Amino acid sequence: MASTDDEDADGERRIASDAVGVVVLGSCATWSLVTAAAQGGRPEGVLLAVLAVAAGHAAGRISGVLLPVAAPCAAALAGLALTAALPRLVPGPETVAPLGHAGATAAVLTLSAGAACCAAWATPAPAARLLLRLLACGTAAAGAALGSPTAAVSCAAVVLCSLAAGRMPHRGRGLAGLALAAAAVAGLTWAAACAALPGGLAASLEERLTPRRVDLWRDALDLARHDAGLGVGPGRFGELSATAARTTLTDGKPHSAPFQMAAEQGVVGVLLLAAAFGWVLFALWHAARPTPVVLSAGAALTGVAAVASVGNALSFTAVSVGAGLLAGLATARPLAVGPAAGTVPARSGRDLRSRDGRPAV
Repeated sequence: MASTDDEDADGERRIASDAVGVVVLGSCATWSLVTAAAQGGRPEGVLLAVLAVAAGHAAGRISGVLLPVAAPCAAALAGLALTAALPRLVPGPETVAPLGHAGATAAVLTLSAGAACCAAWATPAPAARLLLRLLACGTAAAGAALGSPTAAVSCAAVVLCSLAAGRMPHRGRGLAGLALAAAAVAGLTWAAACAALPGGLAASLEERLTPRRVDLWRDALDLARHDAGLGVGPGRFGELSATAARTTLTDGKPHSAPFQMAAEQGVVGVLLLAAAFGWVLFALWHAARPTPVVLSAGAALTGVAAVASVGNALSFTAVSVGAGLLAGLATARPLAVGPAAGTVPARSGRDLRSRDGRPAV
């Protein structure tokens, strides 16, 4: 009877997280239409991103149920193949100044690393687990080979977090740490744009980010201050940014998801962007998958959030689909749920659940 009660409670929590996701994604789409109607602009980019996340999430939930190991493995290989085969994802001379396609490369490879780590924790075969972890390490090497140090660092961080997740019984603490890491990166970018950092740190950061990108962020802040409620309208940053107007090669974006939302959709847009990331962590917290799988996916999605804070990664449909896919894979309920290999199994009864209410392994 206790087992049935636990399953019912898990089912209710999953339904709640799915309902939150529908509300958040629906609100993102609706608000883009509202701001476009009020201020003018083109909401198609936001609508496409919302659709891509939803489609990827649905595909991940379905494939994760049927193929809990093969599906994330295939996703990891697909991400590697995508970055190698499509030159527009690879950083080139024309996109070095803003992160641009380099950001997309870093995001896709980070998602590939997370998918490989999820597959490694899901398989019970030691040899397969080792190969999948080598595949995850290979994503970092691929990032370095493609000239994207951001990808190499982000993928290495995901692998390390995944290994540490095997010894972390309470997923709530891990997810809280990931949320703080994403908030810290976003806060650092805002401090850099507001010139609120100490002189030495500000100069070093601006040199790495390039002065042009910081100028784009400052333009976004100026536009957001002009109309904090509705913003200037979706897709209109390039028309109104002085820095973008002075640049010969520009995509009309501030190369930061929070700054773009602030400039084009106001404070509500920023809150909805944060809510979307919060929903993903909330869904992972309530997922029936083992904790190492959940935290591996969470680390990869946090890496993508960090890249999107300083680059233009979310403007690429492949990144939005991949993020939704990985979140779906990590929150799917496989037909047979068992403890992750390499973890210490819980004993019985109440020991099967950690103090934060989620599966301990």
